[in-house]
Formats: sequence, structure tokens, C-alpha cells
Amino acid sequence: MGYLSEMTTAGASGTRAAGEALGRLLRAGDYVCLEGELGAGKTTFVQGMARGLGVADAYVTSPSFALVNEYKGRFPFYHIDLYRLSGPEDLEDIGFTEFPGVGVAAVEWPERATGLLPDERLDIKVEYAGPEGRKLTFRALGKRYESLLEELCQSSRW
Repeated sequence: MGYLSEMTTAGASGTRAAGEALGRLLRAGDYVCLEGELGAGKTTFVQGMARGLGVADAYVTSPSFALVNEYKGRFPFYHIDLYRLSGPEDLEDIGFTEFPGVGVAAVEWPERATGLLPDERLDIKVEYAGPEGRKLTFRALGKRYESLLEELCQSSRW
């Protein structure tokens, strides 16, 4: 089942701030999966993660057509979006099982890669909570992610 925690953010800036707080705590090899409806705020959260990872590129976008965008920060940061996945061969073409390597991976629409995700990871469900707010439900799978989530919850200031 994993260790669970929930929080609600106010507006896009709050969702980015939550992502940034997580990004500051991430380290090489970390794997984060983001679930939620279209427009729920997954990419907004990832923008914050990128900022927390020290990515200089101010405009992180969803890689819907490319499947993967790579950014340079403290570690290579791979933003993977599987929404437009046309089949398992797309996953093979991008070397999906090789991520994150020495970097950090954030995967949107991870349910499209069932069976290929690592057993240990941080899952985040992003849901609408009013017109501007977002409910973030974190599920830590594995000791590394349990301690990461505990640290995130203790440091939360958004």
C-alpha cells in the first residue's frame, strides 16, 4: 500500500511551491509518478519540481508529443508524458526502463506503463479542489520514498 499523505494547495503558485519543495529534496535515481485528469495541474507541479532541482530553463512544458523532455539541473531531470503513447514500442523507442539513471524522472500518465514502473517510487495524484486549489495525494513506495515524504511533510510551507 505505501505511506500516504495529503495536502491541498491554493492556486497554481501553491502547486508549483509544493513541487519546488519536493524538488529540493530529490536526488539522483529518484522516480516520481503523477496521475490526474487533463488540466489537473500535473505539469504545474513538475514546473515546481524543476525549479527545486535547479533547472535554469524557466519554461518547463509537457512533452506530450516528444514523450520526454530533458532539463539540466543538479541532476539530469527527465519529464516524461505518456498521454499520447501509441503503444509499447514507443516506450522501447525512448528507452523507458533506463530512466532515471543518474537523474530524476517525473512521469505523467504512468498508468500507461503498467508493469514497467519501478516498485519503489513516489506516486502523486493531483485532483481539483475548488476553482484554483489542488488536492495532492502522495503515496510512498519503499523506504527511500517514505523518508522523502516524511521530510517533505515536515518542511511544507505552502
